[in-house]
Amino acid sequence: MTAASIVLKPGKEHVILRGHPWLFSGAIARIEGKPRNGGIVPICRADGTPFAQGAYNHSSDIAVRIISLDPNREIDTAFWRDRIHKAVALRKHLQPPETTAMRMINAEGDGLPGLVVDRYGDFLVISIATLLLDRLRETLCELLIVEMAPAGIYERSEGRARQREGLDTRSGMLWGEPPPQQLEIRENGLRFQVDLIEGQKTGFFIDQRDNRSLVESISRNYRVLNCFAYSGGFSLYAVRGGALKVTSVELSAHACGMCRANLLLNRFDPEHHPVITADVFDYLRSGKELFDLIVLDPPAFAKSQKDVQRASRGYKEINLQAIKRLEPGGLLATFSCSNHIDKTLFTRLVLAAAADAGRSVQLVRELAPGGDHPVLLAHEEGRYLKGLLLRVQ
Repeated sequence: MTAASIVLKPGKEHVILRGHPWLFSGAIARIEGKPRNGGIVPICRADGTPFAQGAYNHSSDIAVRIISLDPNREIDTAFWRDRIHKAVALRKHLQPPETTAMRMINAEGDGLPGLVVDRYGDFLVISIATLLLDRLRETLCELLIVEMAPAGIYERSEGRARQREGLDTRSGMLWGEPPPQQLEIRENGLRFQVDLIEGQKTGFFIDQRDNRSLVESISRNYRVLNCFAYSGGFSLYAVRGGALKVTSVELSAHACGMCRANLLLNRFDPEHHPVITADVFDYLRSGKELFDLIVLDPPAFAKSQKDVQRASRGYKEINLQAIKRLEPGGLLATFSCSNHIDKTLFTRLVLAAAADAGRSVQLVRELAPGGDHPVLLAHEEGRYLKGLLLRVQ
């Protein structure tokens, strides 16, 4: 901890005391001393009384990331060891049978701001998005080795979050042996080939595991369309669930190849469950075939606040076209993984799409990531993945 401190405007401590992990510059009355960029500083009420500690970064929109509500707690290696241990202990209770891929650390949701750790079999893939934890990279690596005993740790610290913290992109082996180019994992007994180095996110969309299981449970005797299929996660679950036919649509030819390979890996016939390389918007607009269940899991349309208006048009259009391709009484599982599109806005966009299509919709269930992606109750921004299961009349 530095000798400097952050003093808040009157009343601004209440948001932090309720559990929100971010402090923006507008809440700060003054900065006393010269805090080290990326260092731990005391957070004080307006009268100067310390009540918390956080990591300061003058380069970021998020001026301080709260580390502890105990102003006297020593933030040392033992502190980080305890946070990692508690995160891993939770996953041991949550891990489904026949599953070898899980989110082990979910950033702020586990009290480790900006640190994501995914486990794929014997390998860990980590991403660091904050200046403080980037400086603690070697220490974190050592703690992860002791706690989880991986064969290797691969780093994929990428994306706009690092840019906002003033950090460059970094990827490569951090420790141990490199993962194979195609690593086989299991998820609820299904087998998938994943690419930890070049694949999307950290190699696979682990956050959709519970929603894939839901799709399996409702797919029997249905004609299913999986849009933005990537490597076929939802498709394989639907096939195993007894779907009459599953059509997977994905723009990337490489991802389509992975989808076909994963179908074959599980002894499903790609000839009976076609994989189509196409732009999803074009496919939905131009086709005539109707489906009983459509899954819409697009990439993030809004990667910053300035993208929200354009992304909103995209979400409305893709849902409009999907609704038009559903049989009366059909089901739509629709998602947004954009941080900047909140649940209220997303719901409003889907409702507007249904209205434009002249169809009424019933909400069957709200959808979210599995329990290995915990978020702080006060941290609405951490709930990036939101979804709706709808019945369309």
